[in-house]
Amino acid sequence: MTDELRTIERKFGNLSKYSIQVNQWILKPIGAWPITNSTTTVEKITTRMLTVVCWCFSLFTIIPGVLNIMLEKEDIYLKLKTLGPLSHWCVGGFNYAVLLLRKNDIHYCIEHIRTDWKMITRSEDQQVMLKNAKLGRYVAGFCAAFMHGGVFCTCLVLGAFKRTIEIGNETMAVYTLPCPAYKFPVQTNPTHDIILGTQFLSAFIASSSAAGAFSLATVFASHAVGQLSIMTTWVDEFVNRQSRDENNNDCVNKIGIIVEHHLRVLSFIARIEQIMSPICFMEIFKCMLGMCMPSYYILAEWSEHNIQNLTSYVMIIISMTCNIFLVCYIGEVLSEKCKKIGDMVYMTNWYHLPDKNILSMIMIISRSSVEVKMTAGKIIDMSVFTFASIVKTVFAYLNMLCQTTMM
Repeated sequence: MTDELRTIERKFGNLSKYSIQVNQWILKPIGAWPITNSTTTVEKITTRMLTVVCWCFSLFTIIPGVLNIMLEKEDIYLKLKTLGPLSHWCVGGFNYAVLLLRKNDIHYCIEHIRTDWKMITRSEDQQVMLKNAKLGRYVAGFCAAFMHGGVFCTCLVLGAFKRTIEIGNETMAVYTLPCPAYKFPVQTNPTHDIILGTQFLSAFIASSSAAGAFSLATVFASHAVGQLSIMTTWVDEFVNRQSRDENNNDCVNKIGIIVEHHLRVLSFIARIEQIMSPICFMEIFKCMLGMCMPSYYILAEWSEHNIQNLTSYVMIIISMTCNIFLVCYIGEVLSEKCKKIGDMVYMTNWYHLPDKNILSMIMIISRSSVEVKMTAGKIIDMSVFTFASIVKTVFAYLNMLCQTTMM
């Protein structure tokens, strides 16, 4: 494992870069990667230009889609058919805005990770950090690939192929768009291709915003879990050593490092929650729509046996379910890991320590008893129980929607 650490350090320059590389790949193309002191002038200008371009493409899809629902669609099913895809672009735009506004918090978390890799030099502790960094990279990469792949395939199915419709006694093949646009002549080939291309790009921006937020949450949470694991090892070693050998100076220094490290990790988790709270709130809304509306479309269009549309709806449902489960599971893991610190300290032989050290251990237990949670908009706790509640709510809304529109 030590050889692996050296290999990665030689390949990436430093171990912290290995931890955050996937985040950089996702956020840089949309101009959401934080600007640091080492960023060159050309990179700063490029980032600002990318931000303007991304907003232009996003608004070019969102505004005509909103106007289409408000002014053009008269049939309730057609309005609902447009609402599902449009929610993806609207929430993607919101996520993109949050990432841009929270650049300072993201920069703080990135620097925190870099500092931890510099501070912790013991090989055993670095192995724990590397294990969690690998997990964060794999999950973030899978999440980004799955999300981009699902959105690309859905846009391809809904926009690249003609759809057969019946008008009176005539059957016509017409072009469609993933997100219907207001007053655009989409049946002419150049116009359709241009609008479809802009919607592909705006869908990439929206999915990159969500994938970037999820990848940040995954990598940051994995790092925090690794730091808490290291802390449990330190506490166990400290208690066992002090039970055998009394050295007051070493005791004070070591327990001080442990307490400071605990507070440092909790501060890091608080920043993660600050970044993800508004994003989680909108993702709950988007994923509920993304699970409910395609299910409704499947029920409404089942008799047509359109395999392309039905496949795209199933992909959307799977993608939205995985997205919201991932965020809820991250919140559950962080909360449980922070809580277990106090339980682990209590299960050690702390009663063999001097009185002052016992008091320090009690302080760690007391701080661990305060619940650490990831929330959605400071309202909903992100946990597996919340995921189950979301699924039940989706089925309730689907049942209500079917009863009101399919009677």
